[in-house]
Amino acid sequence: MSSDRILVIDDEVDLAASCQRLLQSKGYEVRVAASAEEGLQKIAEEEYQLVLTDLKMPGMGGMELLRVLRADYPEVLVIMMTAYSTVEDAVEAMSLGAANFVPKPFTPDHLLIVIERALEERSLRRENRNLREQLSRQYSFDNIIGKSAGMVQVFESIRKIADTDISVLISGASGTGKELIAQSIHAHSRRAGHPFVPINCGALPENLVESEIFGYEKGAFTGAAKPKPGLLEEANGGTFFMDEVGELPQALQVKFLRVLEDGRFRRLGSNQEQEVDVRLVCATNRDLEQHVEEGEFREDLFYRINTFPIHLPPLRERRDDIPLLSEHYLHRFAEKNGKEVTTISPEAMHMLMAHEWRGNVRELQNVIERALVLASGDTILPQDLPHAVSTPDISHADDHPGFYLHLPFKEAKERLVEDFERRYIADVLKRFKGNISRSAEQVGIDRRSLHRLLAKYHLDAVQLATED
Repeated sequence: MSSDRILVIDDEVDLAASCQRLLQSKGYEVRVAASAEEGLQKIAEEEYQLVLTDLKMPGMGGMELLRVLRADYPEVLVIMMTAYSTVEDAVEAMSLGAANFVPKPFTPDHLLIVIERALEERSLRRENRNLREQLSRQYSFDNIIGKSAGMVQVFESIRKIADTDISVLISGASGTGKELIAQSIHAHSRRAGHPFVPINCGALPENLVESEIFGYEKGAFTGAAKPKPGLLEEANGGTFFMDEVGELPQALQVKFLRVLEDGRFRRLGSNQEQEVDVRLVCATNRDLEQHVEEGEFREDLFYRINTFPIHLPPLRERRDDIPLLSEHYLHRFAEKNGKEVTTISPEAMHMLMAHEWRGNVRELQNVIERALVLASGDTILPQDLPHAVSTPDISHADDHPGFYLHLPFKEAKERLVEDFERRYIADVLKRFKGNISRSAEQVGIDRRSLHRLLAKYHLDAVQLATED
């Protein structure tokens, strides 16, 4: 049963009554008015989704009524009907915002089709608008969590370039949220009403990347039984997001450069050029400048996609954001899993703050969801965290035993010893600027043993040499 309410306005009482019976038989709620003035009074009293009105009526005519409705009730659909149909009438009515135009006499089936189609299109437009609003909220700056200096800078960058067509290159380690930033740029751009189409260039075999991006014609290769548009075509008018763009095969780098230069490409197996209008946003976890120097990535393509660079810092460099992110994911996953877990204990939060987070925000998400499922009460405790997280990071662990009070004595002792070794070796290497021989001599062990400790604790002598 439809919930749509329709108002039929016509000075021909019999016709109006006939339309009312027809539409009511299809589940519509229908009111009738004998004049435009009466119709406006009814519209002021209750909400209508559609008005079916005659064009020629005593007093206010249908065209004048249409103008009033468009000004005062823009959400109401208007379908005009008249026995005096002319091309000029139809053009004027449609230009003023009428949903359609039905000449008299009309068959019941024709009228129903016109009304159903208009209501379906209205529903689709509302769904699309709601979706855009939802996306805008989901990917608004308020929902990209962060108050650290690095993230504030990212937000400022998005604000500056979102509503332009400038190409953007988002760099950052895996798990930092590069696609989320790309979606936020799209949601705040004038292309927001058009598709956001992503592709991960590193997730597909090299021989499939080209067909996925550019599409193909029937017979282009074995198994191509019918033509298929590529992702570029799907993104037309919107944003094309190329994740891990550094993995794009060199042969395709040339082809894609042309797309950026003149918006033209060819499907596989086609001699016909097609045009596409997309905003390009790329992301990478690689040092593309280095790959340019090494000849693995085209210099001209790099400068085209790197018009505006945005760098996402790893989570370990924005520890101020960890409590915010943790609370955010806690509430999200609690609702998702039907768990009444509302807080994270200070001890557990201390461990979250100390962890290195090699997997960045994605790893934090997984840890919080896992801990929430394991929690037996309303609070996430240290024992709910995975072992890797409950072992504090060298640079942020405190010397007091509070980190380890939840552990058995032997395990707590082992972890304290490991933390001491890790910190001690790191400090020595920093002091001697990463020199392995001098550091080994200082601590009284051989070079081989020092190398084993470096491997055990994932320490990089070169990196330590550059740290303050």
